[in-house]
Amino acid sequence: MSRVITEEAVQLPSVDAPPSVDPARKRERRIKKSRNFFYFLAFAGPNIALILAFVYYPLAMNMYYSTLDWRLGAKTAKPVGLANYIEFFTSPQGTEVWRVTIIFTVTTVVGSMVLGLLMALVLNRKLPGRTLVRTSLFSPYVLSGVGIGLVWSFIFDPRLGVMRYVFEFFGGKSPEWFLDPDMSLLMVILVYIWKNLGFCAVIFISGLQSIPDDLLEAAAIDGAGPIRRFFKVVLPLLSPTVFFLLISTTLSSMQAFDILRIMTPTGNGTNTIIFEIYLQSFGAYQRAGYAAAISVILFFTLFIITAIQIRFVERKVHYS
Repeated sequence: MSRVITEEAVQLPSVDAPPSVDPARKRERRIKKSRNFFYFLAFAGPNIALILAFVYYPLAMNMYYSTLDWRLGAKTAKPVGLANYIEFFTSPQGTEVWRVTIIFTVTTVVGSMVLGLLMALVLNRKLPGRTLVRTSLFSPYVLSGVGIGLVWSFIFDPRLGVMRYVFEFFGGKSPEWFLDPDMSLLMVILVYIWKNLGFCAVIFISGLQSIPDDLLEAAAIDGAGPIRRFFKVVLPLLSPTVFFLLISTTLSSMQAFDILRIMTPTGNGTNTIIFEIYLQSFGAYQRAGYAAAISVILFFTLFIITAIQIRFVERKVHYS
């Protein structure tokens, strides 16, 4: 016997009818959103206002000044469009600035990280007095760059400095560090590596201490020697630390100024981008518009370098 199902027997729900919303709950959600927005403005609003006032507004005004032919202190300025940028990228002086900046940045970053890693491997062992050595190694990083520059200027003095006696002890003669452009660049590179060495070493030590001993013991049981354990186990697990130091030291080296200004006031062979900005704006040239263009180029250079490191270098980072 067949069963006949009629429309009266089955009540199907209507798909077109909107779900009912409790007005009280809707009002409560609205009040909660308003309260959260008020808290956001109360806590984040002052910080956002300060960032807009002291970061983005000066950046926008600097971009505007970079399109002007303006002498520092002059009451009038002539719009020149992109002429300042074209001059920097096409002039021999601009090419020299790029060359010095690349040499200074690459050597200081590589030197600080390699020597810092070697020092970290030594100081990570249980040696007597390692705490004192770690403190002494890190202390130059927190010292004033002006003080460091003054002390090392005396050390490199070819007539009265300590380096003179070191060269004489080995039968040589101290070079003219402050007159020879190549020696001036080498001098500030050595000082800057010495200053940042402790920072890299301390960060590497923290990374080494986070590596489980079980992995190193297992690799030793499998027959891996110290060198193979370092390249196959330690270095891959240090990749987050290396990635952090690569970004931080690169940005720091490209913005190095205080030591360069004290040891080479006129920029004799040490004209990095940021030092060239100072010389063009506050030095003998007084070209504020041209210096503004160089600072914009520096900003975008740092932005691109950071983006490339995050995009490609982070692929090689192992977080576990």
